[in-house]
Amino acid sequence: MTNVIRFVVAVGYMTVLVGCKSSQQEEKKYQPEWSSLQKHPVPEWFEDAKFGIYFHWGPYSVPAHKTEWYSHHMYIEGNPIRKYHEQTYGPLDEFGYKDFIPMFTAENFDAGAWAKLFKKAGAQFAGPVAEHADGFAMWDSKLTTWDAMDMGPHRDIVGEMEKAIREEEMKFIITYHRHWLYSWFPTWDTQVDAGNPKWEGLYGPKVPKGTFVMANTPTDPLPDDAFNQEWLDRLDELMDNYQPDMIWFDNKMDIIGEEYRKQFLANYYNKALEWDREVVCTYKSEDMAEGSAVLDLERSRMSEKKDFPWLTDDSIDWEAWSYIANPRYKSANRIVDFLVDVVSKNGSLLLNIPPTPDGKIPEAVESRLLELGEWLSVNGEAIYGTRPWKIYGEGPQEITEGHLSEHKNPPATSKDIRFTTKDNHLYITVLGWPSDSLAVRSLGKAEGYLDQQISSIQLLGDNQQLSWQRTDEALMIQLPNAKHGNYAHAFKVTFKQ
Repeated sequence: MTNVIRFVVAVGYMTVLVGCKSSQQEEKKYQPEWSSLQKHPVPEWFEDAKFGIYFHWGPYSVPAHKTEWYSHHMYIEGNPIRKYHEQTYGPLDEFGYKDFIPMFTAENFDAGAWAKLFKKAGAQFAGPVAEHADGFAMWDSKLTTWDAMDMGPHRDIVGEMEKAIREEEMKFIITYHRHWLYSWFPTWDTQVDAGNPKWEGLYGPKVPKGTFVMANTPTDPLPDDAFNQEWLDRLDELMDNYQPDMIWFDNKMDIIGEEYRKQFLANYYNKALEWDREVVCTYKSEDMAEGSAVLDLERSRMSEKKDFPWLTDDSIDWEAWSYIANPRYKSANRIVDFLVDVVSKNGSLLLNIPPTPDGKIPEAVESRLLELGEWLSVNGEAIYGTRPWKIYGEGPQEITEGHLSEHKNPPATSKDIRFTTKDNHLYITVLGWPSDSLAVRSLGKAEGYLDQQISSIQLLGDNQQLSWQRTDEALMIQLPNAKHGNYAHAFKVTFKQ
């Protein structure tokens, strides 16, 4: 065979391969219909990852007063935050929300240092709030000048974090809350800066007085096509610029036209095929069709194990999502117990932290993240890559479900036990150190859950084989002389092959 013939054959062969690949991609493309979008699988990396970190950070961090809802409450007559704002900064026609932007300097922001901290904390995915309800974009956008590159920090926060997080080999996520902008500010009120059309690029379109904020009613006007299209265009720009592995949505997305929501999801899933990435999208309540994306809860968790993977987002601060002057941070112990419980029920945790407006992570937050990372360095085997067992666990702790319900849930005790499984192992995580031997009643012979023979049991972080006995009432495990750490403790049960 001559060289010319070989070349022609090779080119023909490659053309066939490319054609086959293109045909396969064409067949896989998602259509903007729920029935098509529901075919998108939840990636294995997400089911394995279990723990991620994100952060609320923007101009709303500057006043550092009470809540990230400051930007909304400051315009509400009679609201204590309105009174505080006027006493501190002056009348709203002289100092509005837009005037916090130059004060959002981020001069101490170090994306690489933040990403390294998230990695040390044990996070497997991480990223920023790309746009909160305030309408300020945290990336270098060509669609608006009200962004972190053109104003405030004059830096592409999303872009810097994307690079740093990927360098630490974590999955990159963004969160998106723009739908809240509709009615967030009183754009109908000409007595304040939010009602001046000059600032519409930040405050959003004019809406009638009294339009919903928390939830829409049948009498409320919904966003028009222009608002819906910009909501979608900004998402497309984020996807094109940063190829996120996960896009997380806040609730209230149901005010966006259904055709726009479906188009976004089709765009994201199809772009992911082009990027050769397996991606995750999350939603709350009924904002997307069941099975088309991953259900997310806010400051809450499931009371029972679910047969589908889910996510919960919670803040390290009991009081707020953004930085405030008087925080009340959760203990590392509380976060560990929360994570263990969530994972045992087929969930994952996305933990929010609040940086300061100048770009520092508060020392109390950093110390808790490092404590969490130390715990995961010993016990992560019972978390990462695991799947739920037949039952999630046992013990007296009763979980109250529902939006923003986490404050109703009591602390766990040494009598609360959670199960996970991986390969040929069952992990028994006790949410406190037992005073004597460990009795796991769910694994007693009479319960009937355990149908495999045990080969060995050991405490993670300790190589010694522990003595154990299985009776009708319980699996009794003799504790080692010393515990490792002060939080939950994971025991590894290996079964006979």
